[in-house]
Amino acid sequence: MPVNLSFDKLIEYDTREAGITVPVKLSAGQNEAVLGAKLDTGSTHCVFERKHGERLGLEIENGEPLYFSTATGRFLTFGHELTVSVLGIEIYTMIYFIDSEEIVRNILGRQGWIDRIRLGLIDYEGKLFLNSYNE
Repeated sequence: MPVNLSFDKLIEYDTREAGITVPVKLSAGQNEAVLGAKLDTGSTHCVFERKHGERLGLEIENGEPLYFSTATGRFLTFGHELTVSVLGIEIYTMIYFIDSEEIVRNILGRQGWIDRIRLGLIDYEGKLFLNSYNE
């Protein structure tokens, strides 16, 4: 049986580069940070570099502590609730900022972002289609 899907947003990305990078705006009150983040279906949460939280004026260590384990080790993060915007789709969610300045990763994960949108992917063409989950 055919399934029809429709999307309002399109991100075209370079398939020759590692991962799928999307434009992200993080907002906390009047403060904003604009950056690129990787879409990561294997990451449980949204994790960002410490410097972006500091640019938002957050006291990083005042957030909810959470350790992450990866194939290369374990690291500490601190969660803060804020707004994440991708192509105008705004989501108020928990974002975890990495304790160490040495880890430079910005990731949109399943809980807090992927679970709140609808997405379609045609990787061969480098196309990522997006909608808010409720649209």
